[in-house]
Amino acid sequence: MANREHLALLKAGAVTWIEWRQKNPQIEADLSGANLQSENLRGANLQGANLSRVDLSNALLVRANLSDADLGSANLYKAILIEANLSAANLSIANLSGATLTQANLSSANLIGADLSEANLKGAIIADANLIGTDLSGANLRDADLGTTKLCRTNLCFANMIAANLIGSDLSEAKLYGADLMGAYLYKTDLYKANLNQAHLSSAYLLRANLSEADLRGANLSWTNLSKANLAGADLRGANLRGANLKGANLIGANLQDTIMPNLK
Repeated sequence: MANREHLALLKAGAVTWIEWRQKNPQIEADLSGANLQSENLRGANLQGANLSRVDLSNALLVRANLSDADLGSANLYKAILIEANLSAANLSIANLSGATLTQANLSSANLIGADLSEANLKGAIIADANLIGTDLSGANLRDADLGTTKLCRTNLCFANMIAANLIGSDLSEAKLYGADLMGAYLYKTDLYKANLNQAHLSSAYLLRANLSEADLRGANLSWTNLSKANLAGADLRGANLRGANLKGANLIGANLQDTIMPNLK
């Protein structure tokens, strides 16, 4: 339950809150369970604050500092978090569906089981974050930095991941049905048993990626760099590999029925 004094100070306005935070940097702000729906918290310093189970739906949090904050099970539905700092924050099981997180910093954040469906994360920094089991279906991750991020068993169906950085990320058993990964960087990415059925991977960089036992039925892999990629046991039925670089790729046991293959002459 939120500390009444802390809640009153926050609702008194930005100036009052900033002054109190500056005078009492050692105190951990407790706003847990508070109703902050549609509040204007632009630029607020909530670093390290306890915001678990808080209702921040439709709240304005542009450039707010939420680094190291506990937002576990918080409701951030359609919240505006443009350029917000959420690095190392706990957002496990939080509702961020429809939220605007463009250019936000989510590096090293805990997003296990969070709902980010239809969220706008264009250009966001999500490197080294934990998104195991997160729902990112329909999310906009264009140009986002997801390097070395844990995305295993994540739902990314129909997500926009054009030109996203996924180098070294773990996407094993992830759902990427119909996702757009055109021009994405997937160097050494683990896509073991990932569902890439109908995904668009044209011009993607998949050098040394692990695609063993992945479902790539009907996927567009035209002009992709699959050099030294592991495609052992992958299902490539009906996939388009026109112009793809398969030099040194492992295709042992792969199903290539009706696959459009590159000219290997």
